[in-house]
Amino acid sequence: MKVQKLSLQNLLLVGFTLFSMFFGAGNLIFPPYLAARAGSEVIPAMAGFLISAVGFPVLGVAAVALSGGLEKLSGRVGKSFALIFTLTAYLAIGPFLAIPRTASTSFEMTVLPILTGAGVHLGAPLGGTGMTVQFGAQLGYSLVFFGTALLLSFHPETLSERLGKVMCPALLVLIAVLFTGSLIWSMGAPGAPEAEFAAGASVRGFTEGYQTMDTLAALNFGIIIALNIKNKGISREDSVVRETVKAGAVAGVLLSLVYAALAFIGGPVGQQAGEGANGARILTFVAGTLFGASGMVILGVIFFIACLNTCVGLISCCSQYFSTLAPKISYRVWAVIFALVSLLISSAGLDRILKYSVPVLNAIYPIAIVLIALAFASRAAGKRTWVYRLSILFTAVVSVVWALDQARISMFGLTGLIRQLPGYEPGLGWILPAVAGGLLGLLIPGEAAEKEE
Repeated sequence: MKVQKLSLQNLLLVGFTLFSMFFGAGNLIFPPYLAARAGSEVIPAMAGFLISAVGFPVLGVAAVALSGGLEKLSGRVGKSFALIFTLTAYLAIGPFLAIPRTASTSFEMTVLPILTGAGVHLGAPLGGTGMTVQFGAQLGYSLVFFGTALLLSFHPETLSERLGKVMCPALLVLIAVLFTGSLIWSMGAPGAPEAEFAAGASVRGFTEGYQTMDTLAALNFGIIIALNIKNKGISREDSVVRETVKAGAVAGVLLSLVYAALAFIGGPVGQQAGEGANGARILTFVAGTLFGASGMVILGVIFFIACLNTCVGLISCCSQYFSTLAPKISYRVWAVIFALVSLLISSAGLDRILKYSVPVLNAIYPIAIVLIALAFASRAAGKRTWVYRLSILFTAVVSVVWALDQARISMFGLTGLIRQLPGYEPGLGWILPAVAGGLLGLLIPGEAAEKEE
């Protein structure tokens, strides 16, 4: 039978689409912020960041494609785990955290600067409703933002025509403008690293990569990418898998290049952007310094496109999954539901969303990483259920305890015990238990993994 494959043009188009779905709010603000804090240690810090923010997402796309879907991959641990983890992953990257963050971040980078520049008092009441000007403006913006995303997501099989062909090239060109400006008009040299980066920049960079949410997203984007590949005339499942892996590699190269450019932009800034500046403020400072008012417009458009692309991708993949989980409710109805829920949560504001997203991601990200690793270790593990179960169980216990510990919630004696693990303090205490669980599982004979349907 003749091998089916995408043309180079279509492969790049699908790869650009996947990049667009990955590259949202966090992908813009975390690299320059990381580089500014890492200072002279920016190279090892970015090396760690690229492993968790690019390497694992690309491996995640490949793992899910090779395993036949997230449900089958997580099903090797057990049916209950598969349902709970898959639901948690979709809800985390969907309406509870990531989708609302796209609207909140783009509002703060597009509309808020205009209101502030015009001298509008954001805390003033809006009419007689008791609603502040900022809340009213954010609600209005979110309605337009989610309405646009909803319309684009109604046809998930054609996202490559919209995101890959139009939105992604526009985004890359605008980021290239900022990067070129930084090359021509240097902002200076990186300063001294902050204390948390001076001791272990690469490890700190690795855990910072969690905040992009891309490893979780990678486990879910495969559904939409497969639809777009099939829409290009690829019908055989093995060919769809192969082209999905290739598209993941294209997206990974683009992500790496853009992250390097953003780190170059933010690295020299440090305290120039002001005390306590975050990634958004650093980019605002650089854009304004280099290009003045035009730079602010460029930056606003960058954030709008990036956040809209990711929002469309997330609504699409979440709706596709839930329409298979509950087929009596159509894909489009699910899309409307997720857009409305995200609209309500986004009204809480970016700071509050980020506050609650950190402990959730700290708890579930290591589980996703180990699940991806197990997908590639399946030949060695065979059908031994306990390899998957014990690796995931030990990882989950440590990552949840660490996440709670970071939120200053102690699990009594368990927290003190787990704190003794190597690498616990920077957030890598789960690695040794994960390996130990896998090795212990290999020693347990007899039981085969549940049959995949």
